[in-house]
Amino acid sequence: MEEHRKRLISGEALSQEEDHFSWSLRPGRLDEFVGQLDTVEKLRISVEAAQRRGEPLEHILLHGPPGLGKTTIAHIIANEMKARLVTSAGPSIEKAADLMGILTSLEQGEVLFIDEIHRLRTPVEEFLYPAMEDYKVDFVVDRGAFAKTINVPLKPFTLVGATTRAGLLSSPMRNRFGLFYHMDFYPPEDLTQIVLRSAKLLDFSVDEEVARVVADRSRGTPRIANRLLKRFRDFSEIKAQGKTDSETARQALELEGIDELGLDSLDRRFMGIIIDHYTGGPVGIETLAATLNEETDTLEDVVEPFLLKIGFLNRTRAGRVATEKAYRHLGLIPTRKNGSQEELF
Repeated sequence: MEEHRKRLISGEALSQEEDHFSWSLRPGRLDEFVGQLDTVEKLRISVEAAQRRGEPLEHILLHGPPGLGKTTIAHIIANEMKARLVTSAGPSIEKAADLMGILTSLEQGEVLFIDEIHRLRTPVEEFLYPAMEDYKVDFVVDRGAFAKTINVPLKPFTLVGATTRAGLLSSPMRNRFGLFYHMDFYPPEDLTQIVLRSAKLLDFSVDEEVARVVADRSRGTPRIANRLLKRFRDFSEIKAQGKTDSETARQALELEGIDELGLDSLDRRFMGIIIDHYTGGPVGIETLAATLNEETDTLEDVVEPFLLKIGFLNRTRAGRVATEKAYRHLGLIPTRKNGSQEELF
């Protein structure tokens, strides 16, 4: 799993330093947030309603691929509610006692953000249920015949959970969230505005045409757009005598191995193996992972979502199948199942 994190077009943060860099570009209020219009509007209504009633916001589940703004939304929720945000992650909460310390420290209306909430251990998840429903937890002390259950009341709070794999959440956990928001890939128009905004914050002058070049290669993901903008800025300063035109942007991103649709070498290898080794499919994901020497989770969580989104890949019961669009992009000709080539029109 570690290798995919180093891909330039990975939706996940590549390093702690990059995470700090990203924070300087993230919006702090709903009015500053670009894209996800349905989610933002629904969230605006919920926030205003909760504020008028003087109540904490309902528990919120954000789900979607990495890099689309789930963490940013959590911080915006806290800002809009004028509340402190406490952050954690599913893998880091190892036992109920860890969660107990977090929950009892929350004040009225504060926001608890748990990233990768689908990775909470079952005992921890079950410990969270009464906290979400009734704002109380039952904590067991001692063991055996001396065991006692202490009922600990909590102050009403808002839990914001984020996950890239909503299907792995248990039904009892999903049912305890009142609001569900799906974060989808951004269209190029929204990403163009994000790039222009980020460039302004970085004091890096680019026009809309240049921003669109970066946006088109960003796989519908703001984190990738900001990362590519930073690489373009470095290229401009060091290799292009400060030029910031669209051709320089293309050269900078081609140097990074990213084509006009945002595909990198792993994407092209993935599609190429389906087409060359398995005549376009169908082929199982385990077979592809073994051929590519990659983790199955990497392919399912990082490579496939965007290829599915742009129509290069179909998932069938029999396996993965390359589409005609993928053949065309790679400059190949589809083959029939008897091995003969099929003419394209």
